[in-house]
Amino acid sequence: MGMLRLFNTMSQTKEEFVPLNHSKVGLYVCGITTYDSCHIGHARAYVAFDVVQRYLRYCNYDVTYVRNFTDIDDKIIKRAHELGLDPREVSNRYIQEFYDDMDALGVQRADIEPKVTEHIPQIIESVKKILERGFAYEAEGDVYYDTTKFADYLRLSRRNREEMLAGASGRVDPTEPHKRHPFDFALWKKAKEGEPSWESPWGRGRPGWHIECSTMSSYYLGEVFDIHGGGMDLIFPHHENERAQSFALCGREFVRYWLHNGFVTVGEDQQKMAKSLKNFFTIKDVRSIFYPEALRYFLLTTHYRSPINFSLEGVLAAEENVDYLYETILAGMSAPEATEINRQVVEKETQRFEEAMNDDFNTAVALAVLLENARALNECLRRKNWSMAKTHLAIVMKIGGVLGLGEQPPKQALSEIQEKRIDRAKIDKELVERLVAERSEARKNKDYGKADALRDDLAKMGVLVMDQKDGTRWKVTNVKPKE
Repeated sequence: MGMLRLFNTMSQTKEEFVPLNHSKVGLYVCGITTYDSCHIGHARAYVAFDVVQRYLRYCNYDVTYVRNFTDIDDKIIKRAHELGLDPREVSNRYIQEFYDDMDALGVQRADIEPKVTEHIPQIIESVKKILERGFAYEAEGDVYYDTTKFADYLRLSRRNREEMLAGASGRVDPTEPHKRHPFDFALWKKAKEGEPSWESPWGRGRPGWHIECSTMSSYYLGEVFDIHGGGMDLIFPHHENERAQSFALCGREFVRYWLHNGFVTVGEDQQKMAKSLKNFFTIKDVRSIFYPEALRYFLLTTHYRSPINFSLEGVLAAEENVDYLYETILAGMSAPEATEINRQVVEKETQRFEEAMNDDFNTAVALAVLLENARALNECLRRKNWSMAKTHLAIVMKIGGVLGLGEQPPKQALSEIQEKRIDRAKIDKELVERLVAERSEARKNKDYGKADALRDDLAKMGVLVMDQKDGTRWKVTNVKPKE
């Protein structure tokens, strides 16, 4: 299998992956705050870590994958007020939308998906321990972490404390007047009128953002676990603050490998995609235009740590590759059965794939191996070398299973891709069917001039006609969305 090496954000180097408990792996990834639709940045993170957990399982690790939902937060409360709904209704709406998006992208459910509101007692216990150990202070119903008590604060994010203080002019946020230091952060927030709240030793209130992940990760994975993942935007302050809290709780670093995916950018200036900048595409937007697996494929074309510049043209090209992949799989499945497959070729190509993935989950190279074997499969089919065709089909399915590609029933996938293209091209299906039928009749009557003319008319519409043994089939060539 080879040695798996991970780029650890803490050390800024690739390190050999050695789990804490032999074959068991604890993986925690920060989930969404449930106040709005998921955008492409969310897709980037959850597709990346879906592949991480798939490959760890492929390597025969016993993985416990935890991904939380932040279902109580200032943003959720604000959105609930805007919509005239209870915050729980808002959270439930966007949790279901999250599942719809992730299911469409082939992102598997995590083993454990805890919600903040279901872990309030555990969070209160965490805050009590941090207070007891002298790392926090209470201030009129609020509880703050005292960052001056953690000498190693800012090590993960590599920020300079003095420069940050100078930039803030040493000020404390006026909305939090009881903070002693600008870097201190809330562990527990005093209840405000009309907001959801829970009883605590400090009065009614609710958790701060960061404490939830420290609490839930340790609750399900233990005080120290193997991998913590998330987007680079979470390194500071969220993950830095998690480190501080967890150090107060267990007295040591609680994560052994920090993994962070790169930003999604957009436009020629490659500006970071963000809701605050109003330059984002929701996953729902993209799913309405393209076959969803095309977005997954697009996101895997770049190493997860690198930035990726989103464009509709990029997803369009990815959809073409997904279409080719399913056409190839269908042809391979339809080929005559072979007596045996070439185990040496399977081993060789699998090793190439594993070498790519062992290099910090290099999906860009792994995708190249997948496509090369799809092309080899097509060539074997052309030559009627059924044994080697089945060999390459086995390789394609094995690699695709880890990358989350080519897993749908091929005919269904191809039909859905076709429908997306028809919608984008605004093609009249009834007209196409009529012209195809007329062409078939012309060919039957050996009126090849008329048949060729009809084929050309269809081609101008973006329709490719394919004459096969069992009849004529047509498909729409890949087309850009109509304005």
